[in-house]
This record gives sequence, C-alpha cells and structure tokens, in this order.
Amino acid sequence: MADIEYLKTLQAVRERSRLVLEAARQGKTNNFVFHEERMKDVTEFVASVIDRDFGPDNYNSIPPHGRWQHFDVGSVARVDELNQQWKHDGCDAKEVTRRLIDLFFVSVLLDAGAGDVWTFKEPGSGVVFNRSEGIAVASLYMFKAGAFSSDPGYPTKVDGKGLGSLTVESFEKYFQIAPENPIIGADARVNLLKNVGASLLDNSDIFGTDGRPGKLVDNILGETDPSEPIDYHTLWDTLQKVLLPSWPKDRTHISGTPIGDAWPLKVLRDLAGSDAPETATIQPFHKLTQWLAYSLSVPFVRILRRTWKNMDSGTGLPEYRNGGLFTDLGVLTLKEGVLAEGLERSGGHELPSFSASGDVIVEWRALTVALLDELHGLVSKHYEPRGVKLTMAQMLEAGTWKGGRELAAKHRPKTKSSPILIEGDGTLF
Repeated sequence: MADIEYLKTLQAVRERSRLVLEAARQGKTNNFVFHEERMKDVTEFVASVIDRDFGPDNYNSIPPHGRWQHFDVGSVARVDELNQQWKHDGCDAKEVTRRLIDLFFVSVLLDAGAGDVWTFKEPGSGVVFNRSEGIAVASLYMFKAGAFSSDPGYPTKVDGKGLGSLTVESFEKYFQIAPENPIIGADARVNLLKNVGASLLDNSDIFGTDGRPGKLVDNILGETDPSEPIDYHTLWDTLQKVLLPSWPKDRTHISGTPIGDAWPLKVLRDLAGSDAPETATIQPFHKLTQWLAYSLSVPFVRILRRTWKNMDSGTGLPEYRNGGLFTDLGVLTLKEGVLAEGLERSGGHELPSFSASGDVIVEWRALTVALLDELHGLVSKHYEPRGVKLTMAQMLEAGTWKGGRELAAKHRPKTKSSPILIEGDGTLF
C-alpha cells in the first residue's frame, strides 16, 4: 500500500519522469530519440516568447499557469466582472473565493481537449472562441445559468446534487454542440462531473453536506494564521482524495485501488526488471489534478491575499502543448518504426496517432515532465543575470504552453493541432 500511496504524490511524478529521461540519454527509451543539443534552441525560443510579452519590466506580473486567464480571453475581465457583482450583492472575500473555486473546479474538469473543430460563440459579443479558452467561456456561461447548482435561488455555485443531475443534453445546449460543431467526449465529460458530484457528497467532512467545491476554502484555511503561508500539499492531498474515485473506470488500478492518471510504461519495466512489483512500472502524471491545483491556488492569493508554501513541488504539465514544444523543436523525435505505426493508425493523416494510454504517449508525457524541469533550470540560468526569477507555473504560462501553441499554429495552420495526435475521451488532458 505504501508504494500505491507514493504513486499518488507529486514527488512520484517528478522522480519517475527523471528515470525515463535518463533512459533516453542512454538510448534506452522505446519510442523516442532524445536530442539534448536542441535544448539550447528551446531555451532561446521560450525566453523570446516571455521577453516579447513581459519584458523588460513586467516579469513579476506573469500569473501562474491556471484557469483565470482563459476566462479573460480577448482582454475581457470576465472574472473581475463576476467578483464585482458578487461584492455588490454583499459577498465577503471568503464567499467570493468559494464561488471562484466552484467555477474553476468544474471548468478545469471539463477542459480535457476540445478537438480541432469545436467552437463557442459568446452570447452578446458574438466573438468565437475554441479550445481551452472556448471551454472556459462556455463553462462560465453554463455556471452563471445555474446549471451546476441544485438550488434555483443560488445559481452561481456548484454542489454535488447539481452535478449529479447533469445531462448530456444540457451540456450540449450550453456548449453549442451540434453535428457540425462536435466536441470530443461529451458523454465522458458529463459522466466525470456526475462522478465528482457523488465523491463531493461522500466527503462531507471537507465539502459539507451539499458537496460544494467552494467549501475547500474553509477546509484549507481552517484555523491557520493569516500571516502564515498555507500548504500546497494540503490542497493536493484533498484534491486527490475527491478526484481519484471519480475518474473513468478504465484508469489504472493496483490491487483494486484507483491511481488515476498513472500508467504502465515499458521503459520503467525494462529498468526495474522482470521481478519488480507492478508499482515500479507505473508512471504517474495526474495532469488534470495538477492543473486544477495550480488554478485553485490563484483565488487564495488574489482575493484572500494568502501565500502558499511547497508550491514548487508541482511539476510541469504533461499535455500536448508542452510535449508539442519539444517535438516541434526537434528535442524529441519518434523512432522510425514507431512513426510508421502511428501514421498507419491515423488512416492516411499527415500526423501520427496513438492511444492516450498507450506506451508511446505515456513515454512522451514522461519525457515532457522531466524536460520541463530541465528547461526551467536553463531558463532560470538565462534570466539570472537580470535578477529575474520565474516559477515553474510562470514559465508554463508565459513560455512553454503559449510557445507550444504558437508553434502548432505555425506548423499546422489549418488545425493548430499537436504534432502527435492523441486518441482520448475528453477526460485525460
């Protein structure tokens, strides 16, 4: 059981990914070739993106990678507008934070890749958004309409019963889904939120009898001294407790225990040997939970003026924008036979395609986590003469995620897709 508990930790995400990177350095990975000499090019590219948008004097204003910015796409301060309305209605800072936690909670869990086709046309403005920002804005309007609340008199909250009563038809209505505007995994997203609703209700000691995500605020703060930082590990452990039972049943289980976004990886099995326990062959990621934790940390800082400790234990996020950055810039290349297999799977598509939980994508994600650590060190060294210090979450926001997206638009302007296609169900990334 101790090994299973280890796989749920942020420490395991980082440590296991380092093993995979070291294997790549020795030419022992099964799917990718690592071209370490290209890391210099990645460092210069990421720094150039950060400098363009935040230099020379605004590096301190870079927000951590999180959901808040996506709601404000198009330079419209949608979150601040909500906050001001809630304050006008008499909400204190804690209640404003609870409502933001409610909103961010469902919005992040709905955002596991929209595909290359789906768009959302914002009511009123008529502006069209897609991908993560589109899902953010769509989920915001769905939240404001009371779709996640079981109390008609209190629409702008989320609770377990409200999530439990969600339907695919309701989701499709608010997300403007139609045959000509499809989204990946509508059913799976709704089922995930329904499962989360049940888990929230099961954890009433944290989320109250109504299973409200926003009550995380009261649980995390407790009797803490307002002048002392709050522990990021507490937030992490709480999110794992409520989310691990909620993920789809086809996620990895060990001895009947669900371990979430964590998968068998052949290179780890090769390294561990044939007699090693199953737990030694698993690479954990917990990507969606990590992005949720980064996102939920922000309202505590901006609204309640609290600080966090141990936030640097969070890793880089193993998703297709960060992984695409290293692939598009030539740090990682698929082995010839693997590339041929992927092209065959994609049915004549110009890009290779692989299962989200298969060995190719799991190895790619593991290398991405470790390479983001490497890159953070290189970027930190790059900025050291200027006295600029960026956290991992800031580098993800202003550099790698944004840079990966811009490279996708440059190399694949029609779809802006990842350089490697991922066959998923809308609940993993």
